[in-house]
Amino acid sequence: MYIIAMYDINTETKSGRKRLRLIFKLLKKYLIRIQNSVFEGELTKAKFEEMKLKVNDIINTTKDSVIFFKSRDIKWMDKEILGFEKDNTDNFL
Repeated sequence: MYIIAMYDINTETKSGRKRLRLIFKLLKKYLIRIQNSVFEGELTKAKFEEMKLKVNDIINTTKDSVIFFKSRDIKWMDKEILGFEKDNTDNFL
């Protein structure tokens, strides 16, 4: 399945800044970074579930959010970029 993930971590405290680093490192293991807090890529259902469990272990569910968009296949999505493309993801969309 094709996944787009984005996060918003409350960084007002030292623990929030630590969670931000941990979420960034975790998502980077599974997906490709395309914006400051946006990642995309193909994952199996098992890998996606594994990643979600790890995300849930890191975030503070009252202060942070991680949003996932799922599609069965890349071919059902169109991507249009205006301006600078942070990462070359031609092989994805």
